[in-house]
Amino acid sequence: MTPRPTARTLLALAGASIASLILTACSGGPSGTDDPSEAPGAPEALSHVHGLGVNPADHRVYVATHDGLYTVAEGEKPKLVGDSRDDFMGFAVTGENTFVAGGHGAPGSDRPGNVGLIESKDAGRTWTSRSLSGEADFHSLDSAKGTLYGYEGGRIRVSEDLQNWDDRATLEALDIAVSPTGDTLLATTAEGVVTSTDGGRTFGRGSGQVQALVSWPSESALFGIDPSGKLSSSADGGKTWKEPTTVPGGQPQALTAVNADHILAATMTGVYESRDGGRTFTELAPLAS
Repeated sequence: MTPRPTARTLLALAGASIASLILTACSGGPSGTDDPSEAPGAPEALSHVHGLGVNPADHRVYVATHDGLYTVAEGEKPKLVGDSRDDFMGFAVTGENTFVAGGHGAPGSDRPGNVGLIESKDAGRTWTSRSLSGEADFHSLDSAKGTLYGYEGGRIRVSEDLQNWDDRATLEALDIAVSPTGDTLLATTAEGVVTSTDGGRTFGRGSGQVQALVSWPSESALFGIDPSGKLSSSADGGKTWKEPTTVPGGQPQALTAVNADHILAATMTGVYESRDGGRTFTELAPLAS
């Protein structure tokens, strides 16, 4: 596994240290099990979490990892979705039972080292290649108003049909988030959160407060988690931040805010859920060290 140069640069300049679980790009088959509870080989504890999401159709929490896609729930073992062990680097829920992802094919599978953009219409059981197969390695994906935004190869890439891509700004970033209205794009950098008001074509100066990951579920509720695991919220699109709490386990691996109250975070020790805007968290699944 090779460290992501952009993330390593970000942290060196910021004077922070996030563990390799979030900072690595893992090198490189459709899934088919209908019931995730029946999938063989589900681990006692997950590791290398790259993405989180909630399916609006069944309200399950989905965890994208280096070794496949899982569902988790408090008091239950993680459940592998389908039988794919692909490395899901970028991951986003875009609708009911509809997910998009990027990453790497599992060793021995028929997927290429870089899968490009893949899409599932059945909640992660099977996946279809949509574009850039064998070429692109998306590490961050977000969508708003029918447009998909990705961070790949040090650049912002945008698509309205999941097939044709417009390459926009190049920058050293770790994560991106698009506003629910689709008119503002944020990226986390060593200089702080930078903002684009033209769909990722250009970015302004950093805000000064360094965030590792960001998630923007509603216009007045933006969340960021810094390299030490401190969760912040912003009501003005990242211009100012307030810190509600520190997520258990410290160093973050993934962050997704479903709405202003419902927040998911993966850290060094587990996948955690908050139902009160980040004030308190419950562990959904432990993570292996």
